[in-house]
Amino acid sequence: MRRRHKAPPSPLPQRDGIDPVRLRLPADPDGLWATVRDHLVERYANAIGAEQVDAMLDQGRVVSADGPVTADEPYEAGRYLFFHRDFAAEERVPFEVGIVHRDERVVIADKPHFLATVPRGSHITETALARLRRELGLTELQPAHRLDRLTAGLVLFVVRPGDRGAYQTLFRDRRVRKEYEAIAPYDPGVALPRTVRSRIEKERGVLAAREVPGEPNSESRIELMEVRGTLGRYRLLPATGRTHQLRVHMNSLGLPLLYDPVYPQVLGPGPEDYSRPLQLLARSLEFTDPMSGEPCRFESRLRLSAW
Repeated sequence: MRRRHKAPPSPLPQRDGIDPVRLRLPADPDGLWATVRDHLVERYANAIGAEQVDAMLDQGRVVSADGPVTADEPYEAGRYLFFHRDFAAEERVPFEVGIVHRDERVVIADKPHFLATVPRGSHITETALARLRRELGLTELQPAHRLDRLTAGLVLFVVRPGDRGAYQTLFRDRRVRKEYEAIAPYDPGVALPRTVRSRIEKERGVLAAREVPGEPNSESRIELMEVRGTLGRYRLLPATGRTHQLRVHMNSLGLPLLYDPVYPQVLGPGPEDYSRPLQLLARSLEFTDPMSGEPCRFESRLRLSAW
């Protein structure tokens, strides 16, 4: 009987709010892999090794729509396999994810400092997405955009997969007015308000983004709201969404954000200091809901600790 190669739903449930890996076996015109095991061993040789691949197959942890996959099954290009990764233990970020708004379409969450928005790198189960899926019982929840791990504040999550594209398009087309608040040094010699435009590039694997010559691809409006001694409280209005954009632009003005571990200087690796969070908060989101057509504005209930 010929197998169907349309992506089937996963036969495995989520684990700790994390979806199983979905793998579509690639074409093999040279006949390199006689069995499913041969391909998995080669594919994951550096990540987990042959011994772990064999253990997962022996334990029935690699499955297809038809059930557990055995090591000696003939290789078949286009077939879908599913399995759960083994996650390293993660230190729990000692702050909760707040809920500012929830309805049948969206969840507006208040993400704390130090918590990643989505699984990436060494942050998998300790992410806002995984936590909310577990705590709210919304297994299909997905973010419409992302917020840096060190930044706190509002993130819009979509409840139903079919609605996600409409909300992502809002952010892609810059139809969401985002307002941030930041604490940084006060310098009376820096004239504000002003709009900063520059070209920002970030290399994969390099922590800091940098400004380079060329056509601007980023724009931020920077306003001074209040002064207390040597510190200022700033309103930041990004018109674009480059990685670390607000941090880069503030640093370029000689006003690096308080407790920033990357700008102006990258600090060495070490344990998280939860008492010194980056003083940057996604304060508000404002947009017209693409499903209802209603105007929406949401404000964070968090506060920057240094003010």
